[in-house]
Amino acid sequence: MQPRTNQHIRAPKLRVIGPEGENLGILTLEEALKKTEELGLDLIEISPNITPPVAKIADFGRYLYEENKKSKQAKKSHSTEVKTVQVKLGTSDHDLILKAKKTSEWLSEGNRVKVDLFLPGRAKYLDEKFLKERIERMLKFVSVDYKIADSAKKSLKGMTVIIERA
Repeated sequence: MQPRTNQHIRAPKLRVIGPEGENLGILTLEEALKKTEELGLDLIEISPNITPPVAKIADFGRYLYEENKKSKQAKKSHSTEVKTVQVKLGTSDHDLILKAKKTSEWLSEGNRVKVDLFLPGRAKYLDEKFLKERIERMLKFVSVDYKIADSAKKSLKGMTVIIERA
């Protein structure tokens, strides 16, 4: 949805921001439109839901370009993946060290890591405290500082904990 511009703005009074970002104060719609005509720019309603609405004097095409650029940048910055490491109850310390090394790499890249403790058959009914200790056994080898984003929970495969960089 595009913001309202010029004559499409309905509010009688507006808080107007100038082309350089300076505050021009609260003006009537007519005064604001007169000011925009003098400058050869557009009046763009930025925040219509507050009282009085905020409008900015700017070139509408440039404003749309900047907003589009900001939204694309925001999408890029939130692209963290969730990587998965699977361990079993009887996984040896050497294998845990290798998995922890890979986990450390992923954490240093900024990804979240889901550590799955795979429990076959009846092992799913083992004591939860024992299962958490098994996950902690792997996490103690992780060399990067991390925090637990989602604490240990039972899952379909067994038990899962999600960690991210501290």
